Amino acid sequence: MTDALTRQRILRETRSVAIVGASANPSRASYFVWTYLKSTSDYELFLVNPTISEIDGFPVYPTLADLPAVPDLVDVFRRHDDLPSVLDETIAVGAKTLWLQLGLRHDQVARDGEAGGLQVVADRCLKIEHARFAGGLHLAGFNTGVIDSRRPR
Repeated sequence: MTDALTRQRILRETRSVAIVGASANPSRASYFVWTYLKSTSDYELFLVNPTISEIDGFPVYPTLADLPAVPDLVDVFRRHDDLPSVLDETIAVGAKTLWLQLGLRHDQVARDGEAGGLQVVADRCLKIEHARFAGGLHLAGFNTGVIDSRRPR
């Protein structure tokens, strides 16, 4: 399990992110994370999904091996049973970090990923963690007050 300082260092050192399981559906978490990162970060973003070819005019690649560059971080929105194959692809392309989104945890994949030289983050939302360390969320996870429910006087 990675601690907050490790996650902060990973996000600071990351330059490119591949979102595996990207969706064109705006109500899906992968779409929300992608649009958030696109608007608030300097990361080079790659979308990966073998069933679609583009999202909002951006190319979607069928596999990590098809990307035009090696991503630093692979952010995963896939089912638990798919995680071992995503790990294999992540190691094969030479990424540095495997990030399993909120709700995803696979202890064997984490062990195998670390043994394969990866940094592994599990059960954490990349958007929430990025916002937390960029000042968009308080360290406890609450908004900093930019949006307020109090009525103006």
